[in-house]
Amino acid sequence: MALSPRLELRQGQGLVITPQLQQAIKLLQLSNLELEAYVDAELERNPLLAREDREAEGGSDPDPARAEPDDSGDDFASDRVSDVSAAAELDARHDDLYDGAAPGDLATGDAGPAAGADAGGSVDWSKASRGGGFEDGDGEREGGGVRELTLSEHLHAQLSVAGLADAERAMAVVLIDAVDEGGYLRADIADIAARLGCDPARLEGVLTHLQGFEPTGVFARDLAECLTLQLREKDRFDPAMAALVGNLELLARRDMAALKRICGVDDDDLKDMVAELRALTPRPGAAFGGEPAQAVVPDVFVREGAGGLWHVELNTDTLPKLLVDHRYHARVSAGARSDSEKTFVSDCLASANWLVKSLDQRAKTILKVASEIVRQQDGFLAFGVEHLRPLNLKTVADAIGMHESTVSRVTSNKYLATPRGVFEMKFFFTSAIASSAGGEAHSAEAVRHKIRQLIDAERGEGDVHSDDSIVDLLKGAGVDIARRTVAKYREAMRIPSSVERKRLLREVS
Repeated sequence: MALSPRLELRQGQGLVITPQLQQAIKLLQLSNLELEAYVDAELERNPLLAREDREAEGGSDPDPARAEPDDSGDDFASDRVSDVSAAAELDARHDDLYDGAAPGDLATGDAGPAAGADAGGSVDWSKASRGGGFEDGDGEREGGGVRELTLSEHLHAQLSVAGLADAERAMAVVLIDAVDEGGYLRADIADIAARLGCDPARLEGVLTHLQGFEPTGVFARDLAECLTLQLREKDRFDPAMAALVGNLELLARRDMAALKRICGVDDDDLKDMVAELRALTPRPGAAFGGEPAQAVVPDVFVREGAGGLWHVELNTDTLPKLLVDHRYHARVSAGARSDSEKTFVSDCLASANWLVKSLDQRAKTILKVASEIVRQQDGFLAFGVEHLRPLNLKTVADAIGMHESTVSRVTSNKYLATPRGVFEMKFFFTSAIASSAGGEAHSAEAVRHKIRQLIDAERGEGDVHSDDSIVDLLKGAGVDIARRTVAKYREAMRIPSSVERKRLLREVS
């Protein structure tokens, strides 16, 4: 077979992500703080961008030529500077802004890490043991190139594997948000329960579960409870120690005589008990890094209207207001002489127009997604956390005609202010189990409850259900579920396997 060169023409289809499209995708997932930083960088980068509200903030514009275009069609000759000065100004901006970049790169400035990135990564659970003692102070944290895990990220990482039901997980998210940097719960349980529309006793149960998280002592409501949690973990919370913890004010006054009488111990025992207390961590959250907590600014407001309807509107304070300065563009275009200068001005105009358009599209997309979330979760808004519906990204995406990835980006680091509090959009997405009969899906919480009921009934029936038999029973009840899902839910509820349950039943009988 002879080898010879030849020419072939092939046609194919492919998706090319332009810098402009990359910019639009990036804008979707930015939080309002990250968006503000990004816009500030673009204002520095692009001389044709201007803030819409600059006159309201700073009075009259110091440069009349940069004022808003009046669209009157008047000749620019009356207010233009000389061609020489315009060309000189353009050259200066060209040197500062262009700097040899490709024309398409002007709108793709880096605004920092993507908002949807996983900030936690792999969790270093050993960090939880470092919190300092009473005499250590906060201390200096070791410097390093890697950002330290925050307490909130550490707690959310543990919550993700805690196996709580959907309603309880929602309660836990609110409780985690109420924990300060020291690890203390700074909110009243009754107030949170009233806001979420749930039973205070059930919320207390969730709090008790969370108080088992690392670092030990977190979610305490005061110092005494924080020390109690740590002493119980060490199996050192005996009656004498309980009396000491219950009278910390006497210890602060160094009234040792009263403490010995109340605790029923002698001098040496009291000295040892006080030493144990001093070895504990009064601020368990102090071991974690991160910046000071900032107040969450909601992106969307949800208000109740007449007839049980919900009104959804954007928080305009978080939306950058930008304009393309066409008058200034006309000035510098007239002064541009070389091809590179003309290309630079043209690219700046295209970049500015695209950014303004992308910001407008971002706002509309956020409002569209938020409105659908409110429509799906109106039961929660009206009646409380027990009425959270199973919801996933695909359901919202199909309802509004968008891709799941777009909905995922929109819901990252975006917050809704509702009558029940401020919640991240992702708070409203809960897992669901499909119906075997093709009807409405079952919430994961309801399925867990069914599994627990089946296993609790084993003692009366004298027969132990395997995971496979539970699958069959649930399918008979209209729940389409896999065996591995049953095993996952059972383990999350800390229920032994069927083999271990059989052994336990034999021992009891």
